[in-house]
Amino acid sequence: MEMTKYAVGVDIGGTNVRVCLGDENGNVKDKLSEKLDVEDKNSVTKQIVRMINSLKSDFSAIGIGSIGLLDLKKGELSNPVHIPFKNIPIVKQLKGVFDVPTYLVNDCDAGVIGEKSFGLGKKEENLAYLTISTGIGCGVVLNGKLILGKDGNATEVGHLTIDLNSKLKCGCGGYGHWEAYCSGRTIPNFVRLLGKNDTRLKNSLILKLCNGNIANLTSEKFFEAVKLKDELSLEILEKIGEVNAIGISNINAAYDVSLITIGGSVALKNENFILNPIIKNLSKHSLNRIPKVAITQLGEDVVLYGALAVAFDSSILE
Repeated sequence: MEMTKYAVGVDIGGTNVRVCLGDENGNVKDKLSEKLDVEDKNSVTKQIVRMINSLKSDFSAIGIGSIGLLDLKKGELSNPVHIPFKNIPIVKQLKGVFDVPTYLVNDCDAGVIGEKSFGLGKKEENLAYLTISTGIGCGVVLNGKLILGKDGNATEVGHLTIDLNSKLKCGCGGYGHWEAYCSGRTIPNFVRLLGKNDTRLKNSLILKLCNGNIANLTSEKFFEAVKLKDELSLEILEKIGEVNAIGISNINAAYDVSLITIGGSVALKNENFILNPIIKNLSKHSLNRIPKVAITQLGEDVVLYGALAVAFDSSILE
């Protein structure tokens, strides 16, 4: 009887790092998740090495889906938005420790690979995966081929500009980007901006959930107010949904896909609150035929599934 071959999938996000052991059919044997360690330039790699070792299993390859920006030719995290260090040679480092083929791809590219290999996109040739999480990102497959670009950063749609004159700051340091409005880290800034001159704020659940101090607002508290049907929160949710619809219409205008799946912690924890306003507003901002838009059925593991697929078949990246 032939032994099952395993590979390791790694998901480096803006908040957490996740590692799994799985086979080529997407059967996950074991997985781990920890808060991302960014104490020094080598902390992330050391953390991943320790997590992989704790899986206590042989494996044939490693696939990594990571937040950008990346340099795929060098196998580096060249300027990762939520990690305060540049040019981390993660492929070389992991290869040096484990002596197996190691492949790096943007986390959202891993997401769309996961969707194409194991999710709703199995039968689709033109699809995108969008994450709404700590940041906003996207991966795209066109005519069955992954879109990478010169360095592997082709679809960093979270940094598309929504408003040139915006005061809202993105995680990358720029202003007015999609990510500056609608990511888990920046939704509180958008809410504070919209509520600033609204007389309803002082009596809203938003303020009550922050113990009277709007500076304490988090995305979680905002969505709690939405769930409790706070009037101001529901209005702001519509505005967040419209910005997301504009962003998605830009994806559709650029790539003309037939399916867009959405994942990431913000979307997965608030599925209807994210999806419904997008569907409601998408047609008024779109020229191309509207694609199907759905929450990924692979949940928080979509990037891990894609990383596994890459580990078993690196030709996906060609």
